[in-house]
Amino acid sequence: MSKKDDPRDIDEDAILKTLTPEELEQLEYELQEMDPEVGNWGAVSLEVRENAILPAGMRQRDQTKKSPTGPFDRDALMDHLEKQALEHEDREDLVPFTGEKKGKAFVPKPGSGQIPVEEQITLEPELEEALKNATDAEMCDIAAILGMYTLMSNKQYYDALGLEGRIANTEGINSVVKPDTYPTFPDEPPNSTNVEETLQRIQKNDSGLKEVNLNNIKDIPIPTLKEIFQALSSNTNVNSISIAATRSNDPVAMVSDLTPEYAVADMLQQNQTLKSLNIESNFITGEGMLAIVKALAENTTLTEIKIDNQRQRLGDSVEMEIATMLESNPTITKFGYHFNQQGPRARAAIAITRNNDLLRQNRVR
Repeated sequence: MSKKDDPRDIDEDAILKTLTPEELEQLEYELQEMDPEVGNWGAVSLEVRENAILPAGMRQRDQTKKSPTGPFDRDALMDHLEKQALEHEDREDLVPFTGEKKGKAFVPKPGSGQIPVEEQITLEPELEEALKNATDAEMCDIAAILGMYTLMSNKQYYDALGLEGRIANTEGINSVVKPDTYPTFPDEPPNSTNVEETLQRIQKNDSGLKEVNLNNIKDIPIPTLKEIFQALSSNTNVNSISIAATRSNDPVAMVSDLTPEYAVADMLQQNQTLKSLNIESNFITGEGMLAIVKALAENTTLTEIKIDNQRQRLGDSVEMEIATMLESNPTITKFGYHFNQQGPRARAAIAITRNNDLLRQNRVR
């Protein structure tokens, strides 16, 4: 190919000027088929096309050039489709159905279904008479006692073995198995803790407040939870706090640059009284939990902490940090979390066992 025929030297503008409006429209159509982002779509149309969550009709190019004939009528469309389906002829079967029965009818052999003579058992006349006059309920219990569990359900079998002196299965072997009746227990009453009053008592360092239980209170505002932990940072009386299932998230667990208030991580670095912390069943992510774990490395008073059942997995790196923290923390004796990795799980178990041994030795002394 000579330099004169080099495609890079082609003047596209000169070619485009010679095209008619119809040819330009066709060129734009072809370019849009090759690359949806090419063409006169605009920023809004591009955003709509790139959004895969939208229905196909809203994120694809409109290829209809006809003007709409009227508003959309779903009932009319369904009637039309049903009519079209009824008018469509069914496909003929390759082999037409005639109803003719083929093959031979099954005829059992003479003597089938009977117990062979060598397997028949002869009982004493008194037992024969007793079994002949026994009811279905009595036969069911006898079968269970003899170990014939295949003749009955598990419930009938174990009921017959568990009772003595009276018939357990009063309806016989062929009775309908009924579900067990379990006692009903009332639902646990909602947590009656007054959050605002508890916050004020923590802020006043009330000596009568030793435990704070806010479990299952779903409507506690995030700022209120942060104020509670801010007050706990200087509190010297509360030794246990539980905020399980309160929808607490990362702003409660750690402090961001935009919200300099105290949170769980900061409280653990300053509080010298708290011994038990429960933050299970919340929305704390791996980032927030990592801040708490790093704060626990500097805490020497907490002995029990529960962090399991968060909305998402904490991740392998967080579990490794947890194991490292437990190895360097000599006071935590109870740690509530289910590890997903075997390595951190084994390291954490060894650390917890060591801390409990140290506690036992100090108690003996």
